[in-house]
Amino acid sequence: MFDTVFKYGKLMNPDEYYSLVSPERSGIMLELRKIITENLPPGFEETVSYGMPGWVVPKSLYPPGYHCNPSLALPFINIASQKQHIAIYHMGLYGSDELMEWFLTEWQKQVKTKPDIGKSCIRFKKPEQIPLELIGHLCSKMSPVDWVACYEKGLKR
Repeated sequence: MFDTVFKYGKLMNPDEYYSLVSPERSGIMLELRKIITENLPPGFEETVSYGMPGWVVPKSLYPPGYHCNPSLALPFINIASQKQHIAIYHMGLYGSDELMEWFLTEWQKQVKTKPDIGKSCIRFKKPEQIPLELIGHLCSKMSPVDWVACYEKGLKR
């Protein structure tokens, strides 16, 4: 079992990742997977990217792929069980000031603690404090077309 990004080998699918997460975290990780999958607009594809489960804009919808490695599909959301926390990486938060502002406003309304957040990473040290409903709503806010437009706008800066 492990609680960090898988670094030693190549995972073929998300199920392999979830099977390696510690029993203490596997339940919440599977809940996150479900809430994300149920709330993402059509067009995103679940896969393994950067050693963790993620949802991407597939190359069939966005052939150029990710500028850092054009052979990869465009990443959008990843989740990981890290050593000290569970992380949700939502690239839309990084790319859209408007979405970040919405998220922080909703967080203040719904959650009693201050968010532990970076540019695209939301960290949770206590899995029971993950606001699943808010994460689901966040996931519904951006379609693949919206994400590609936001991503391309950011590339042209």
